[in-house]
Amino acid sequence: MKSKLNLNLQLTRAGLVVALSITGAATAQTYPKEGNYDFSSCWSGASNIVAFSKTHTAFSYEMTGTTLSNPPGGFGDKTTFRCVGMNYVFDGKVAGAAVCEGTDMQGDKSLTHFAIDGQKSVRTFISGTGKFDGMVSSGATTPLGPFPSIKPGTFQNCNRQTGTYKMK
Repeated sequence: MKSKLNLNLQLTRAGLVVALSITGAATAQTYPKEGNYDFSSCWSGASNIVAFSKTHTAFSYEMTGTTLSNPPGGFGDKTTFRCVGMNYVFDGKVAGAAVCEGTDMQGDKSLTHFAIDGQKSVRTFISGTGKFDGMVSSGATTPLGPFPSIKPGTFQNCNRQTGTYKMK
């Protein structure tokens, strides 16, 4: 049971970290070239688990989700995203990587890479199209879950993200 709980927590953490990839995609409105963002992201996904032992596990996952800004219509509103990743836990140490693609209401895209090492994740904005070409962002996240799994091998969660952005 402890191993299963640990894996569920790792999946929740992986999803939380990966969902940070949404760097603030905009709706059809025009936004300032730089400013603040405040939005919530929710996602669900499925994982493929190698449960070698209580202390050694690995899993790949794919997840999809959406964002809603606070207030509605703000930066990041109604963005969709998908992420693929692989994490592992060896003797209690979590590591892994993920890549996420976000698409806003105008069809502009962002591509983000995450390196996960224990409780720390490093987000790197890789590329973007349209308004995201050359964009940079930074911020923080607050988990809103975790939520119970609806069926084995799946996970879902939400978080709130706040920070700043600067477009080219």
